[in-house]
Amino acid sequence: MTSVPFSLLDLAPIPQGSQPRDAFHRSLDLARLAEKRGYHRYWLAEHHNMTGIASAATSVLIGYLAANTETLRLGSGGVMLPNHSPLVIAEQFGTLETLYPGRIDLGLGRAPGSDQRTMMALRRHMSGDIDNFPRDVSELVSWFDATDPNPAVRPVPGYNTRIPVWLLGSSLYSAQLAAQLGLPFAFASHFAPDMLFQALQLYRTQFKPSARLEKPYAMVCINIVAADSNRDAEFLFTSMQQAFVRLRRGETGQLPPPIENMDSIWSPAEKYGVQQALSMSLVGDTAKVRHGLLSLLRETNADEIMVNGQIFDTQARLHSFDLAMDVYESLKG
Repeated sequence: MTSVPFSLLDLAPIPQGSQPRDAFHRSLDLARLAEKRGYHRYWLAEHHNMTGIASAATSVLIGYLAANTETLRLGSGGVMLPNHSPLVIAEQFGTLETLYPGRIDLGLGRAPGSDQRTMMALRRHMSGDIDNFPRDVSELVSWFDATDPNPAVRPVPGYNTRIPVWLLGSSLYSAQLAAQLGLPFAFASHFAPDMLFQALQLYRTQFKPSARLEKPYAMVCINIVAADSNRDAEFLFTSMQQAFVRLRRGETGQLPPPIENMDSIWSPAEKYGVQQALSMSLVGDTAKVRHGLLSLLRETNADEIMVNGQIFDTQARLHSFDLAMDVYESLKG
C-alpha cells in the first residue's frame, strides 16, 4: 500500500447560488489542503458550457493554484487535445513548467468535454479532428523530449521541458494508444466505470516500453465522499447524484444542495443509470471508505489512485478529502 500514490481531481464545481470566482477560491483552499496533507498530485479537468463547472480555462487555473502553493504537483485531468492546437498546449504547459519547474503534468483526453454545439464553437471548422489525436500526442511528446534538435516549429517555452504526459480515457481507445506510445494511463471510472477492467488489462498486456516509461503505470480515478457518519456522507453525495440526473436530462445547472430523498428527484430508469455511472464511489465514514479502498486496490492493482468528490458545502468538502487522506494513511500503517 505504501507504494501507491494518492491524488486528487478537482472539477472546480460552482455550488448553487455562487459564482465562478467562489469556485476558484474553493479550489485554492482544497489545493492548500492537498499540499498540507500530502496528496501526490492535484489535477483539474477541462469542461465547457457547463454552468456548474469552472475549470474551462484549465491551464490558467493551474497557474493560479501553482502561484499560491509551494510544492504541490498540478496538472490537467485532462486537456481535451482535439479542442486545441498542440503548439498552443505545448506553449501553455511549457510556460507553466518554466514558472513552476518540476510541478506540472499534462493529462490529455480526446473527448470534446462539451456538447456538440459547444464543440463546434471550440473547433470552428473541425480542424481539431479526433482522428488526428495520436499524431497530435506524438507531436507534443517530441517537442517536450526534443527528439528533433532542429524543428521547423518549436514551442517557446515548452521545447525540451520534459513535461510528463498522460493519456486519459473511459474506453479502450486511450488505453491502447497509451500502451502503444509507452505513456502512463488514467481511467475515468469516477463517471464511466464500465470498461475499467478491460482497459487496464489491454493497457498492461499491450504496453511497449518507451524512453519515457519502462513499464505500464495505470491510475484509477474514483469518487470519495467521506463524513463522520454513513448517513452524513450519503446525504452529501446526493448533490453529485442530482447533477448526474440533470446531465441525463440534457440540463445544465450549478451544483445543487444535498437533499434527504433522491426518490423525489429521479425516475427508476434515471436511478439505475446514475447508480451505474457512479458505482465506483466510496460513500461513508472512514471505516466504510477504508474497506472500499482496500477492495479497489486488490481488484485493480492500480499504480495510483485519484479521488474526486463534488460536495456542495465548502467545509464538508474539505473535511471529506481530509478524511480520505486519513484512510489512505491508515492503509500505509
